[in-house]
Amino acid sequence: MTTRINPSILAADFANFESELGRIRTADLVHVDIMDNHFVPNLTFGLPMVERLQQVSPIPLDVHLMIDDPDRWAPGYAEVGAFSVTFHAEAATDAVALARTLRQIGARAGIALKPGTPIEPYLDLLPEFDQVLVMTVEPGFGGQSFMESTMPKLRTLADAVQKQGLDVWLQVDGGVTIDTIGIAAEAGANTFVAGSAVFTGDPTAQIALLRAAADKHSHAH
Repeated sequence: MTTRINPSILAADFANFESELGRIRTADLVHVDIMDNHFVPNLTFGLPMVERLQQVSPIPLDVHLMIDDPDRWAPGYAEVGAFSVTFHAEAATDAVALARTLRQIGARAGIALKPGTPIEPYLDLLPEFDQVLVMTVEPGFGGQSFMESTMPKLRTLADAVQKQGLDVWLQVDGGVTIDTIGIAAEAGANTFVAGSAVFTGDPTAQIALLRAAADKHSHAH
């Protein structure tokens, strides 16, 4: 099983995005959080910024839309070339139709669930998605603590993916550090978003440490 480390650009220096992207070139993808101040109580950046990041990033973009009405806005992110576009289950009107649109444009389609959102309604729809993001904090702000209470949901998801023989990336986002990444890997995650754990200090070394810690605990098939 491949371990993917996706540093969150929210933890980078906003005035120097291009050089910051260069510092994380050993990562798998760069996680880009789009917040609209409605779905979550915070505001980050939008499509023009992502279009520019896409032009300068040495690694693919993993866009996470924490926004209302993703049915309307998500396709635009796929159109500017984002490798993966994840929208929230709680915000989408028709998750399956939107995922199909994103795939048609050429992006990987991801669905994200807040800590309190049950996974069960989505288990039969898993073939429609390329990635499922289990939020390990309440979305909206960086620097929060990892919620271990979300691990049973991740296990249920990992079992379903395995049982159905699917290649769906299982992502966790929120409070992922050297200390918590193993817990998530053991529960079945293979794609890890880390912010301050990567950008504080030497990103190359941090990425390698996170990767090793995840690999040690992942139940490789």
